[in-house]
Amino acid sequence: MNRLKRILSISSLLFNYSERLIEGVVIALIWANTDYASLNHFLHWSPFGEHNPINFHFFINEIFMVFFFGIATKEITQACLPGGALNPIKKAINPLLATLGGVIGPVCVYFLFVSITGNNSLWRGWAIPTATDIALAWLVARFVFSEGHPAISFLLLLAIVDDGIGLAIIAIFYPDPVHPVAPVFLLFVLLGMLLSYLFRKKQVVSFWPYIVVGGTLSWFGLYMAHLHPALALVPIIPFLPRLDRFQDFFKRPVDMGLLGFGLANAGVPFSSVGPATWAVLLSLVIGKTVGVTLFSMIALRLGCPLPTGMTQKDLVVSAMTATIGMTVALFLAGVAFIDLPNQEAAKMGALMSIGMVIPVLIAAKLLKIKRRAP
Repeated sequence: MNRLKRILSISSLLFNYSERLIEGVVIALIWANTDYASLNHFLHWSPFGEHNPINFHFFINEIFMVFFFGIATKEITQACLPGGALNPIKKAINPLLATLGGVIGPVCVYFLFVSITGNNSLWRGWAIPTATDIALAWLVARFVFSEGHPAISFLLLLAIVDDGIGLAIIAIFYPDPVHPVAPVFLLFVLLGMLLSYLFRKKQVVSFWPYIVVGGTLSWFGLYMAHLHPALALVPIIPFLPRLDRFQDFFKRPVDMGLLGFGLANAGVPFSSVGPATWAVLLSLVIGKTVGVTLFSMIALRLGCPLPTGMTQKDLVVSAMTATIGMTVALFLAGVAFIDLPNQEAAKMGALMSIGMVIPVLIAAKLLKIKRRAP
């Protein structure tokens, strides 16, 4: 009876947090493989003109994801507060070193694959598997562990940082000659942080001034600097006085918006499978799992512990969960490869990493991972 209740509880959690995202991914895949042209038209059509960037794809990836990253940052901020899984700050060093391993590992595997196959056309794609899909990884982690489990704070910090690294890689190694990075606009991000600090100092209780004023300035600064504005709330959220109110307000819209996220990013034709697919997929599955686990274990040897309540078994499952790459990986594939065949094949590799959900669930079962709060 207790086993049945647990299964029903887990099924309910998966349904509540991933139903919309799964729906979006399925719709996108079906649409892309039946009428790719109409899907592309839908995603990039704008009421302001044919070439105007304000479209559905822009709204989801540049605006909606701001609030998703904001809620994720809220989780990390709380984990860093006294009593949290990442407090004292020394406990954040372990996931940060694990993040480094999660970047270096996939790059090494990718270079090894390209060297063995001798496919020189793939060299430019080395950065694609460096990123973790924060949306999917977070949902899977909440399913495998439990909301509030320290492994989730570990994984969220890792995902946000390596997504940030991925976006930095775009700016440094794949610059847009038409829109080069303009660092001077990052002053708007600093201004947004300063005003948020002043709001906090003046004991402004409502989260709206922080989001509307600080968040808007941060978004504008990143956008004008030609960096991805989805991270606009990351430097603002730590100033919020009542984090739970922010999450309570935006949680349902964000959950519902995940359908649009899946629709906007998962539309890749199945016929796109090629060498770039396996280069990206193997780099994610092998490189991230080994890199995250190895560097975290090195951190342990150096005296930097895992978050309170997180075990080494939890670490292995977390590392496997981090192999799920989609959002930033798809974006990287779009800028890394100019030729469409390699670009679509690389996107398919990132998309196929969703299949790691099954090995993650099996590993959690075999390692007897317990869903518990710290």
